[in-house]
Amino acid sequence: MDERDDGNRRLALISAAAKLFRRRGFHATTTRDIAAAVGMHAGSPFYHFKSKEALLHAVMDEGMKTALAQQASLPLNPAEPVAALSLLIRNHFGVLLGVRSDFIPVMLYEWRSLDSRQRNAVKRQQAAYEALWLPVLQALKDNGQLLADVHLARLLIFGALNWSAQWYSSRKASSLDDLTSAAMALFIHPQTTQWPKMPTPTQTKSTPKRP
Repeated sequence: MDERDDGNRRLALISAAAKLFRRRGFHATTTRDIAAAVGMHAGSPFYHFKSKEALLHAVMDEGMKTALAQQASLPLNPAEPVAALSLLIRNHFGVLLGVRSDFIPVMLYEWRSLDSRQRNAVKRQQAAYEALWLPVLQALKDNGQLLADVHLARLLIFGALNWSAQWYSSRKASSLDDLTSAAMALFIHPQTTQWPKMPTPTQTKSTPKRP
């Protein structure tokens, strides 16, 4: 196959780069390493990408496009926000930890290696991805099953879920379904649950010391 072909060779380079960037880091991976992983000559990646940074952006772009497509196919029912959140979380774990799961972790941990134009492009994709979560979280807030502020809850939920890319191993006992059940138990509470309000500093009174 012609190494300048913009079909399978380009996709092979993106997939190989995602694996290497995740395992070694962006700066420790050379274009020679990526070319060797797909059986190409050392300079051949530059037929497809202007630079290693452009290849990094392509990895993130491919990951986000796949994540958006998978999420868009979920059968979310606005009238059942608990079930909808469970689907979103399970799908997100699949994106992070399932088959071809190198792309999004690379985006999470190599973000600073992009230039400002590339970062803005990825930010727009992230915003589109997270936008589907907000009405679900708002519905849970409205019915009392989410006690936190919706926007803070979004940040905390994604922070917790994304960190699983650091510690999860498919060789251990927990499945992605197990992770989803644990996450739902952590984030969502029965309608009867009411956490006590913490006093503000002005409401807290010091206990006088005994003489």
